[in-house]
Amino acid sequence: MKLKKHLLTALWGALFLLWSVAPLLAQNRRQVYEEYVQRHRGIAQEHQAIYKIPSSITLAQGLLESAAGQSELARRSNNHFGIKCHNSWTGGRVYAKDDNPNDCFRKYDRVEDSYADRAIFLSRQARYRRLFDLEVTDYKGWAKGLQTAGYATDKAYANKLIKLIEDYELFLWDKPSSYAKASNKQKKQKGEKQIVTNPHTPYRTHGLVYVIARRGDTFEAIANEFGFKVKNLYKWNEVPEGFPLSEGDIVYFQRKKSKADRPYYEHEVKVGESMHSISQLYGMKVKNLYRLNKKDGEYVPEEGDVLRLR
Repeated sequence: MKLKKHLLTALWGALFLLWSVAPLLAQNRRQVYEEYVQRHRGIAQEHQAIYKIPSSITLAQGLLESAAGQSELARRSNNHFGIKCHNSWTGGRVYAKDDNPNDCFRKYDRVEDSYADRAIFLSRQARYRRLFDLEVTDYKGWAKGLQTAGYATDKAYANKLIKLIEDYELFLWDKPSSYAKASNKQKKQKGEKQIVTNPHTPYRTHGLVYVIARRGDTFEAIANEFGFKVKNLYKWNEVPEGFPLSEGDIVYFQRKKSKADRPYYEHEVKVGESMHSISQLYGMKVKNLYRLNKKDGEYVPEEGDVLRLR
């Protein structure tokens, strides 16, 4: 009887781990989210060109604030960004519970009007001004900046945006067409060795060899410099093809470990961190970070959360 009980306990434990990791490994995406991105990516890219707001940030905010256009506020008033009335607003209004029981939100005739008003709102508000000094591909900086500037009161707001951008590869829409052409050209020249005038310095930590990304770095360029196949760098760092590098990112030259080395037992989550960025920090696989903390692929780390590392 005891043996049977132990076997059942082990089975349920294995099933729990499978369920918790499956969404991450399968990279499951909601179809309604995919459709939303395809429907609105054009206007997001247009506003990137005009206002210098990253397309990925626009699309992620639209997905999050409007539940991919399915929220009551989006359906009732075409408000896809949760923008409240404020004193200067003279247009239509709807009222809904938010921070207060009966908050006033802006109402628009068309969804496109919501997108345009949000772009103008961000570009004219002094508290968001410093965000426009960031690179248009710096979606992490934008996400953190929006939260710290008070766009939303949710402590996990920046991390939710980053997760959406990375889960749905929205960063691909931040790249200008010239970048995409250059990237494709580079891929065709796989065997061509380029001259490296300022080589990266390899380091070793957690028993793993890595380099620190510089401004403007790409996985393709680093692979070319060190003679790796770029597909291996993507695989070892657990990112999809085309994933952008930010200055200071860690790029591993081998597979990551199943858990962090001693003495790293726990990590307290900060604004702008994702499960992937935390896994990179400690040289451990993303799926193991989820598994150790009994989280599924929908989990978004919130500032102040404490995660197990081993």
